[in-house]
Amino acid sequence: MSNFAKPENALKRAEELINVGQKQDALQSLHDLITSKRYRAWQKPLERIMFKYVELCVDLRKGRFAKDGLIQYRIICQQVNVSSLEEVIKHFMHLSTEKAEQARTQAQALEEALDVDDLEADKRPEDLMLSYVSGEKGKDRSDREVVTPWFKFLWETYRTVLEILRNNSKLEALYAMTAHRAFQFCKQYKRTTEFRRLCEIIRNHLANLNKYRDQRDRPDLSAPESLQLYLDTRFEQLKIATELELWQEAFRSVEDIHGLMCMVKKTPKASLMVVYYAKLTEIFWISASHLNHAYAWLKLFTLQKSFNKNLSQKDLQLIASSVVLAALSVAPYDQTRAASHLEFENEKERNLRMANLIGFNLEPKLDRGDVLSRSSLLSELVSKGVLSCATQEVKDLYHLLEHEFLPLNLALKMQPLLAKISKVGGKLSSASSVPEVQLSQYVPALEKLGTLRLLQQVSQVYQTLKIECLSSMIPFYDFSVVEKIYVDAVKHNFIAMKVDHMKGVMLFGNLGLESDGLRDHLTNLAESLNEGRAMMYPPLKGASKLGEILPTLADTVDKEHKRLLARKSIIEKRKEEQERQLLEMEREEESRRLKLQKITEEAEQKRLASEYEQRKNQRILKEIEERELEEAQALLQEARSRKKGKKPLLEGEKVTKQSLMELALSEQLRERQEMEKKLLKLARTMDYLERAKREESAPLIEAAYQQRLVEERVLHEHNQQLEVELSQQRHEGDLKEKNRLARMLENKMSFQERVLHRRQSEYDRRTAEREEQISQMIQARKHEREAKRKKIFYVRSEEERLRKLHEEEEAHKREEAERKRKEEAERRAKLDEIAEKQRQRERELEEKERLRKEALLGRPAELPRPAEPRPVEPAVAAPAAAAAAAAAPAPGKYVPRFRRGGTEPAAQTPPDLDRRASRPDDRPPPSSDRWRSDERRPPTFGGSKSSWSSSRVPSRGSER
Repeated sequence: MSNFAKPENALKRAEELINVGQKQDALQSLHDLITSKRYRAWQKPLERIMFKYVELCVDLRKGRFAKDGLIQYRIICQQVNVSSLEEVIKHFMHLSTEKAEQARTQAQALEEALDVDDLEADKRPEDLMLSYVSGEKGKDRSDREVVTPWFKFLWETYRTVLEILRNNSKLEALYAMTAHRAFQFCKQYKRTTEFRRLCEIIRNHLANLNKYRDQRDRPDLSAPESLQLYLDTRFEQLKIATELELWQEAFRSVEDIHGLMCMVKKTPKASLMVVYYAKLTEIFWISASHLNHAYAWLKLFTLQKSFNKNLSQKDLQLIASSVVLAALSVAPYDQTRAASHLEFENEKERNLRMANLIGFNLEPKLDRGDVLSRSSLLSELVSKGVLSCATQEVKDLYHLLEHEFLPLNLALKMQPLLAKISKVGGKLSSASSVPEVQLSQYVPALEKLGTLRLLQQVSQVYQTLKIECLSSMIPFYDFSVVEKIYVDAVKHNFIAMKVDHMKGVMLFGNLGLESDGLRDHLTNLAESLNEGRAMMYPPLKGASKLGEILPTLADTVDKEHKRLLARKSIIEKRKEEQERQLLEMEREEESRRLKLQKITEEAEQKRLASEYEQRKNQRILKEIEERELEEAQALLQEARSRKKGKKPLLEGEKVTKQSLMELALSEQLRERQEMEKKLLKLARTMDYLERAKREESAPLIEAAYQQRLVEERVLHEHNQQLEVELSQQRHEGDLKEKNRLARMLENKMSFQERVLHRRQSEYDRRTAEREEQISQMIQARKHEREAKRKKIFYVRSEEERLRKLHEEEEAHKREEAERKRKEEAERRAKLDEIAEKQRQRERELEEKERLRKEALLGRPAELPRPAEPRPVEPAVAAPAAAAAAAAAPAPGKYVPRFRRGGTEPAAQTPPDLDRRASRPDDRPPPSSDRWRSDERRPPTFGGSKSSWSSSRVPSRGSER
């Protein structure tokens, strides 16, 4: 790759290569410059380079190079100067279009030259064989070789530009313009395959726009300008699809427009909606969906009547007639009556989609499918006054088909009306979106409807009718066609009739007799007989339970049916999931294969590029040597001509460019020196001549000067005399004018005073008004400031009151918490005190029990050892002291001995034991029983159980 210090050098190098006929090398050098990381900042020379680059790409038909270069240039100038990219792309498309037009003008037979199904397909094998076998190419093949490549390149240009400009908010207008030009290309040259691909490309661009919402320069569809551009593109796509008669693509375009509107939740303008419904009428008529066609006509009529102020009465009458005839053309029976459940669900879903498209509902309604019917449509036409706007023939036909009962001459009365209706139609002058309306297209459907109505009315009157008589009553069709019509009607349960070809008669029946209840009369009879037999001959107890199962069989069948439907939906979902996974795997495999193929192609391209670069360098060196040899020969010829036939010094030696250049330089130096000598000699000669001329001309110049002075003095005096005379004449004229105008002076002064007085009064009035206005504004602003200050004072005072109230609540909460904490501490201190008393009392009881046992066993009584004082924490000492003081017996109050604690000495115990031992019976003393009962019974203090339970819980002081 060549490295250039400035981009201008690359441009000069490319121009040099173009001048010597090496356009491919020039294109490669510019491509290397554009794709280089060195020039990633936008500069003005890069724009000129891109212009030259796209010109070379168009000349050489290198679409791949053009795409790579434009993508790199978009990266360079996306955030700096996007208008430069726009100019380059416009220039690129202009060149491609111009080249294609030139090729088209060169071709003699355009239709034969463009007879190619696919512009992206390569040559077929049979074409290659024919081109090699035939020695002389025909004109068609030559045209194909001239025109088709340029149209391929133009199509590739449109695709490249759309790919580069997709999802770019700064170039939305250029994207829309490119799409419109591509549509016109497909329309002009009848390129249906390319049109389908173009629609798919634009559809994928919109899908990617919705899928990747975090892009940097993503267009905002909620903006009115962007939405209008996208809508214009879709409507242009819809128009071209209908003109090319690609009805499937036209319907998909309608769905694209509806999806775009559902996406942004906005309804387009009335002019676009008219185009929308006009194209829908054509699509539904081609698809034989007469009901949807009639509803689309109704929407179109409503829009034209509401928004088209220039609509004439004649055009309105023609559109209303089309609406009524389209509604009458709908079949009078439901075609999904005998369909299966799955077909019915599919038809219901399809009707819902069509209803959303026709009604243009941004939020789909589930009950819309039930509204679309022929009866509701006809009632809506009558209620909205559409029938009253139609022509008289259409009104008569409507009443004849829907309200009259004429079984014998219905078709005969219809025939003249249809003949008149078929002649009505033409172009609409005041409705540009509906170019032409022809009522004759509804005549076949109306004839079929008339035949059905006649058969329906005849079946209500006759039971048997001859075929010849029926054929004479229906002049529209032969009997074979009538037979197909009535078979379809019988299939959909519209009429009940049969044909006996042997007798040549038609048998009409009653639909009531063909109902499901009477059709299954044999089944009902069999069930009744079975019930009677079961009553007469009851089955045994051990018989089969089929009779018990039969009543619930219907519920079981329904449940099983629902289960099968659910299983079917699950299987379909699994199949769809499996297909989706297979598609994902195929896409991944395809992407891996493409990546590997791309790597292989890149390696091959690099190898080919290196070989090509080597060959190019060798060729350039050889060309340089040849050019130097030619220049040396030219210099040799020039040297021979300057020597005037003399033999050059280096004639016999080897002539080189360097030697000839040195010889030419020395010769030029010698000639220059000789020329300088000649010029010096000539200068001396000219100097002498000039001096001599000036010496001779000096006295002549002086004499001419004196003569000129005399002539100018005379001329000055004459001019001054003329000026004095003219001044006197002007003064006399001014005096006369003054005398003439003097009589108007008083009028002028009075007028001047009136004008000044009026202006002064106007000025005073406006000054007073302005001061009054200023004072009012000052008062208003003063009141406003006063109100604002009061409002601020009120807000601040309210905030201060709320703050104080909050602080008081916080202080009250803190005081309440402190009080609760103190109460909890006091309660715990009381509990610790009670527990300490309980432990002291237990120790006393244990000591007494021990002394009693020793007295019973005859052991000497030992003085009890004083209990070792335990350290009491200060927090517990005070409550314990208070509890001891409270537990001390009051004076004069009896306290039992076991409750006296340590107040009595231990020496008093032996007499008590003696008294217990001297009792005559062996029963234990009452005190021991009392003690045992006290041991069995938990002691209570103050008659409260809670005190006992609390005494069992070790206090914090005892744990420590």
